[in-house]
Amino acid sequence: MAQQTWKKIALYTMGALTGAVLTVSAQSIAADKAAEKKEGLPISSLRNMAEVYSQVKANYVSDEKDEKLIENAIKGMVSGLDPHSEYMNKEGYADMQESTSGEFGGLGMEIGAEDGFVKVVSPIEDTPAERAGVKSGDFIVKIDNESTRGMSVTDAVKKMRGKPGTKITLTLSRKDSTKPIVVNITRAMIKVKSVRHHLLEDGYGYVRVSQFQERTVPALAEAIAALSKENKGPLKGVILDLRDDPGGLLNGAVGVSAAFLKPDLLVVSTKGRDNRSAMELKSRPEDYLLAPGGDPLKDLPPEIKTVPMAVLINSGSASASEIVAGALQDHRRAVLVGTRSFGKGSVQSVIPMSNGGALKITTALYYTPKDRSIQATGILPDVEVQDKNRTFESREADLSGHINNPTGANEVKGGVLEQQAEEAEKAAKQAKAKDGKKDKDEDVGSRRKPDPSKDDQLRKALELVKDPAQWQKSLGLAAAKKTDDKTAKGKDAAKGKK
Repeated sequence: MAQQTWKKIALYTMGALTGAVLTVSAQSIAADKAAEKKEGLPISSLRNMAEVYSQVKANYVSDEKDEKLIENAIKGMVSGLDPHSEYMNKEGYADMQESTSGEFGGLGMEIGAEDGFVKVVSPIEDTPAERAGVKSGDFIVKIDNESTRGMSVTDAVKKMRGKPGTKITLTLSRKDSTKPIVVNITRAMIKVKSVRHHLLEDGYGYVRVSQFQERTVPALAEAIAALSKENKGPLKGVILDLRDDPGGLLNGAVGVSAAFLKPDLLVVSTKGRDNRSAMELKSRPEDYLLAPGGDPLKDLPPEIKTVPMAVLINSGSASASEIVAGALQDHRRAVLVGTRSFGKGSVQSVIPMSNGGALKITTALYYTPKDRSIQATGILPDVEVQDKNRTFESREADLSGHINNPTGANEVKGGVLEQQAEEAEKAAKQAKAKDGKKDKDEDVGSRRKPDPSKDDQLRKALELVKDPAQWQKSLGLAAAKKTDDKTAKGKDAAKGKK
C-alpha cells in the first residue's frame, strides 16, 4: 500500500512539473479535494509547486535548466526538515564519502547551518582551520568575499575544498567579538588522525579521539596496546578525551564504547517515527565491524575494561562522541568531566539514489542505555569543570529548525561565557605584556600534547582516576542528580494535591 502511494505521488509530481498550468474549474477543484481527502495526497500543494515552476520557466530573467530547478526544489524540501538532513548530488555524495575515509583536500572543519549561514561545529585537530584560529561556534559569513547567506552546507564544503597549496579567505563572525574576523588559510591534504595517545605518567594513559572514522576502532586498539607497552605493564587508569569531537560513523562510537565495556552490554538504541524502536547496538563485534573479518579489540589487555576511567566532554562533543559518553556514564564505567555536550541526538541515514547522489535524512533519535534522549539537551558531566579558554558555546538547541527533545527535557542553548571571556582577555593581555607577542600555535600544540598543569579539565580527570575512592564516589553523579530532581518534583506535586 505504501509503495502504491509513493508511486502515485511520483506520478502526480511528474505530471505537475512537466505539464502546462491549466485553468481549473470549480468541479475539478472539488474532485481534487475529494481525492486528497481519500488518498492523503497534497494535490493543492503539488498544484502550487507546478504553478511556481511554470512562472519561473516563463518569467525568470534567465532560462534555467529543468534539472537545476528540480534539484534545487529537492534540496529545499530536505534541508527544511532539520539542520542535519540534506540532499547530495553525485559530487556532494563523493565528498561525504571522502571525508569519512579520513583523507581529503581542504581546510579541516566540521560545519553545519544556522539562521541561513554556515556555522563551524568544530575545527579538526592539526589542520589548516585549527592553526588559523577558527573556533567552534564561528559563523562563516563569507568565503573569498562571497556571502554564505542561504548557501547550503554541501555548496560551502565544495567551495572550501580544493587543491592543496591554494589559498582561501574566510570572514568569520564570532559572538564574543565586535568586529568580523578575516583569516587567510592555505588548503592542505587533510589526513585526519582520529586517535592520539600519550602516557601522562607511570600507569596512567590518555587517548584522544578527534573524529569517528572507518579506522577509529582499530586505531584505538593500537593506541591502547602502545600505551601498555610504553608503560611496561598494566595501566592503572585511562582518560578518554572527546572534547570538540563532532562525531562521525555510528559503528565507530559502538566500537570505542565496546573497548571499555564488558561484552554484550547495550551501547545505544534508536527510535524512529511514532517512537517505534528501530535498533539496538551492543558491545559486540557484529555491531561495530563494517565488514566481516578479525575483531581489532579481541587482544585488548583485560584491565582496560575495569581500571578507573574518565571521559572529557564539552559543548563541541557531538553525536557519536555523545553516544560513547552516555553509554560509559549509564553503565557506571567512567566519570564524565568537563561541560555539557552539544546535544545532537538524531540519527542520519545515507540513502544512495539512482542518479549517483544520496539523501542524508534523519530517520531516528538515539537513546542511551538508560533510555535517555540527549537531543537538544546534551550529556551532563558528573564533575563539571569549566574551560577558562572557552569564551563561547554553541549547541544543538541553538540551530534553527532543530528537532525537539522527545521526552520533554529542558533544552539547553549555548552563548557567550562572559566571566570566562573576561578571564581569557585578561590572560591574553598578561601573556602579551610578558612575551611581547603570543605564539598563535602555542595553544594548538599544547592541546595535541596533553598537559594537566595547563588543562584544568584534564587535571581533574587525572586526580579522579588516581583516587579510586573519589572516582567511585563520582560515578553517575549527574544521573543521580536528575533522579533526585525528579523525586523532589514528584513529592512537591503530591503535596500540592493534598
